[in-house]
Amino acid sequence: MEHLLRYASEVAQARAEGRPIVALESTVISHGLPYPENVETALAMEDAIRQQGATPATIAVLSGQIHVGLSREQIEHLAQAKNVRKCSRRDFPIALGLGEDAATTVAGTMIVAHMAGICVFATGGIGGVHRGAPFDQSADLLELGRTPVAVVCSGAKSILDLPLTLEVLETQGVPVLGYQTDDLPAFYTRHSGLPIDVRVDTPKQAAQIIRAAQAIGARHGLLIAVPVPEHLAIAAEVAERAIAQATEEAHQQGISGKAVTPFVLARVSALTEGQTKAANKALLANNAAVAAQIALALTTS
Repeated sequence: MEHLLRYASEVAQARAEGRPIVALESTVISHGLPYPENVETALAMEDAIRQQGATPATIAVLSGQIHVGLSREQIEHLAQAKNVRKCSRRDFPIALGLGEDAATTVAGTMIVAHMAGICVFATGGIGGVHRGAPFDQSADLLELGRTPVAVVCSGAKSILDLPLTLEVLETQGVPVLGYQTDDLPAFYTRHSGLPIDVRVDTPKQAAQIIRAAQAIGARHGLLIAVPVPEHLAIAAEVAERAIAQATEEAHQQGISGKAVTPFVLARVSALTEGQTKAANKALLANNAAVAAQIALALTTS
């Protein structure tokens, strides 16, 4: 499927020269934040990667073509366009076949990153198992079990069932690395009290584990969990109270399926007077910087 990819000139040059590249998803642009914050955040993530000496590759489908790396104009388009498909594994044939615009999820971005030979990907939080609905599991978890890309994030979104999410990751054979932390970050908060498989304190250590996975031909991904920057972290009890209320409101209003996560995230932001949104934007940029450091270590180790 390599012939289906259209590379931005910056990304094509980095590939040709063997320089470090970090993949970025595009649902944060189309579905994650309101305009113009979505554009500002996407550009801030790209800038954070460049400042570390790596090249950003934001991935999306535009008019049925898979793009690896977007221009400012393309980011602006995704940020304001209507009817942008949220693109996971099942959605690629539809988006490509019908010539649609589509923003890639964690799973969708992993697929394209692997096709493009990009082994490090930065995002905010992965999907997981929904609270009170263990049958409702994000495709992100299955993709991590079958696509060898290292995902740098702040754990799973804390509106999810984190213990069950870890159980599914274990079943899928996905190593969970804590970056400068001894337990799993809980997205808005720095600690969940839940176990990780190993702590790494440097980009080099993370790169060594990625290299080892590649050497043995591992077909699964790795999760590298980075806590939200401390100055914007939210107290666990504050976040949990808002999440519980928002989740109950979603249940009362009969909101289900794909609509649950955006509804709950928006309500949590409102209930915390924007604290969670600020934390989300900060961790996105921070994760991008850490991912770039790891990608650089991979090219120099």
